[in-house]
Amino acid sequence: MPKAKDIEAKIPVLFFEEGNKVIAYSPAFDFSSCGDTEEKARSRFAEAVAIFLDEITRMGTLNEILEECGWRKVPKKQGWYPPVYKTTEEAISIPIRG
Repeated sequence: MPKAKDIEAKIPVLFFEEGNKVIAYSPAFDFSSCGDTEEKARSRFAEAVAIFLDEITRMGTLNEILEECGWRKVPKKQGWYPPVYKTTEEAISIPIRG
């Protein structure tokens, strides 16, 4: 059996406040975590993603899940590329009813 190797990838992680918590969310896995501070949310997010990836690898569904999340497999490099997201700010109109 070939030895597994880790690949490094950079994924977008958005941080925002919701009530008294800071949410860390990544569309690359449609996954979020939270903490009392951005530092704690970042730490918990990293820990939760590591557990998630370990679990889907153990279950043998890593490839399937990454494909469902929009990742691209690069056979020659034997790795994965996360989906690329473009963010813009769009003006919207919100009706306020009195």
